[in-house]
Amino acid sequence: MSWNVSNNPAPWWRTLAFRLTAGYALAGLCLVFLATASLYLVLRTELEKSTDLFLVDKLHVVRTLLRERPQDWDGLREEIELESAARRYQQFYIRLLDEHNAPVLATPGMAEQLDLSRLASQTQSHPTRAFSMRGRHKQSFRVTTAPAEVGSPSTSTDTIEIAIDVSQQEALLARYRHWFWAILLGTLVIFPLVGYQIARHGIRPVEEIATTARHISSKNLRERILPEGYPFELASLARTFNEMLDRLEESFERISRFSADIAHDLRTPVNNIRGEAEVALARARTVDEYRDVLGSCLEEAVRLSELISDLLFLARAESPLTQLRREPVDVAELLDGVREYYEGSAQDGGISLTTAVDSQPVIAELDRNLVQRAVGNLVSNAVAHTPVGGSIVLGTALATAAEGSTVRIEVSDTGEGIPADALPKVFDRFYRVDTSRSKASGGTGLGLAIVQSIMVLHGGNVEIASQVGQGTRVTLRLPVAAAR
Repeated sequence: MSWNVSNNPAPWWRTLAFRLTAGYALAGLCLVFLATASLYLVLRTELEKSTDLFLVDKLHVVRTLLRERPQDWDGLREEIELESAARRYQQFYIRLLDEHNAPVLATPGMAEQLDLSRLASQTQSHPTRAFSMRGRHKQSFRVTTAPAEVGSPSTSTDTIEIAIDVSQQEALLARYRHWFWAILLGTLVIFPLVGYQIARHGIRPVEEIATTARHISSKNLRERILPEGYPFELASLARTFNEMLDRLEESFERISRFSADIAHDLRTPVNNIRGEAEVALARARTVDEYRDVLGSCLEEAVRLSELISDLLFLARAESPLTQLRREPVDVAELLDGVREYYEGSAQDGGISLTTAVDSQPVIAELDRNLVQRAVGNLVSNAVAHTPVGGSIVLGTALATAAEGSTVRIEVSDTGEGIPADALPKVFDRFYRVDTSRSKASGGTGLGLAIVQSIMVLHGGNVEIASQVGQGTRVTLRLPVAAAR
């Protein structure tokens, strides 16, 4: 029998199966002990109560005879000397003493069963309540004593001593105790076995989950746990585990794509620089030819530098230690600055670039440089994907009361638009709607990822809506005041 629930060896007393088994066994043992002990105490109490009631009843009968019929010796003799002899079980003995403690009447055989001198001494020690004592033959007796007035009005006071044999009750209680310990011993043997089976059945789903988890690696993230048939708690755990695996699989796929994309994007400019240099060094060149080669290498180096800069920015943006340099910023003024910067390239492409802002100033606590970079990335993308004769509009406004205290910045264009299936992926790093990866088809694919990182740093969010052939609208939502 093995208590281990994993492949790793572990002391049996530290396994979950052992702990559950021990818990079930201890709980069952305590429950059986309390139940049987309670029944034993109830039985003992009821037996003592029944005996005491019998003694009280006998005292009452003898007292009544002495008080109301003190001369009825036949009645007293029948009550004291003859009635006990007719009983087969629980025989009792009565002795009547006068006011000088001299015996008047006594049940035959009482002296043979009880040490009367010891009875008298114990009676003086317990004058008003019942007590237990041993007889001459080690029997158990329940004894009580009480004074009794003789005649009405009283002429004297006698003493009544009554002893009842409770040996059969003691034997019954002894048998009960034997059964009590036998039941506890059986419980001590059976409950651990039953508890072990219950524990093993209960942790079987956990073992299945552990087995599935052991099969999962970076190369095998498609394994899933089937929660059907599991208890509610473990089914919830299985679903949570599956959701975690979904996120891990998505993250690994993103990392794989990221690695492939970054390798390609870094390799392309490096290969271009290397190729230009190898061609230039293959034979003697004129000064103009060398100048062209250096210019091409410089262009590729600038592209490589921008790519590295974007990657470093994204890495810093994901760090929890990144701090923003917030300041009160007039958002309309910020958009005018971005418009002026890109106005030349927009005019060269035959595109109209305008702003649409509220008449009243919109002030928010922002990192000016980062927000300018985010809006600039959006305008750059819009210029690259808007045909001649199209338009780009930069707008800002305070959000509605339902949206809370936020400022909204919108960049809208009438460009070629983005397919619906590509919209959920446009903020992924290195993702390009155009898969040709040419410079004219979207650059490095980090622009929108940077925009999203800047919004997250500010505690805001970014939304995008687009229709193919009609244009794209990107909305930035930023809190007006910094969170304290």
